[in-house]
Amino acid sequence: MHRLSQNRVPISRAVVSEYLGALAARVLLAEANLTPKPGLVDQRGQGCHTDMTLALMERSACTLEPFFTEMALAALQLPLSAMLRWELGSIGRNAERAMLRSTAGVNTHKGAIWVIGLLVAAAAQLPAGDAETIAERAGQIACIPDIAQPVPLSHGEMVRLRFAKSGARGEAMSGFPHVTGVGLPQLRRSRAEGHTEIISHLNALIAIMSSLDDTCVLYRGGVEGLAVMHAGAQAVLTAGGVGTPTGDATLRALDRKMLANSLSPGGCADLLAATMLLDEIERRSRYVTADNEEK
Repeated sequence: MHRLSQNRVPISRAVVSEYLGALAARVLLAEANLTPKPGLVDQRGQGCHTDMTLALMERSACTLEPFFTEMALAALQLPLSAMLRWELGSIGRNAERAMLRSTAGVNTHKGAIWVIGLLVAAAAQLPAGDAETIAERAGQIACIPDIAQPVPLSHGEMVRLRFAKSGARGEAMSGFPHVTGVGLPQLRRSRAEGHTEIISHLNALIAIMSSLDDTCVLYRGGVEGLAVMHAGAQAVLTAGGVGTPTGDATLRALDRKMLANSLSPGGCADLLAATMLLDEIERRSRYVTADNEEK
């Protein structure tokens, strides 16, 4: 049971699920607005996309909030089981349909529904868990087969099969290693070095881009495009990262390459949002724990 007040009064399931749903939507809004992101929609423009705008991304994120709330509530009501996996899958498909209605058919957040939905459900079941523990539970949920999963393959699944890459599904089933082992450590390092939250989040994105086999990039640019992203992102980190003169110049060069090759690292963006979500949950949990101990 969640206990966050000074007097340790249990908080209702509805309040907890609404909190997690709102937090998930805020993270997606923050990720969309983060600027500059190589190849991606941000406050500068559409990136590599001709059908997406920042306003559309924001509308989509707000549309998804009640569905993330439903996922959290389902996880509070059901144990780790096939029934929970079925329920989350059903809510996720409803979320996809609502997203497409709100965007006139544009796929803005399909990958994020999967990634963030799993983490929201895991966080609901593990209120006192740290980021790594929550990611591990999300992986356990992802490993349970969804018997109602539709037969048609997404672009990500087709790329996964063509290039023998694990994709978003494999990342989730492994407990989100690019979140807990790449994104979060880089975010923490940048923050400890005194960088702003914007710079720290951008460095986390670049770190993920330096090693993730992003199926969105593979779909658009094949293995050559993926190599462009990996090498360019690693160059930014080697130059000192975002927030340094050389790192910023290298980031701009990477952005030009991504745009020229129409490479949009959507999978990296989803994992950045996951990184931001787990970071927020963990930091708020530590604050509440410390506050209760002092009192």
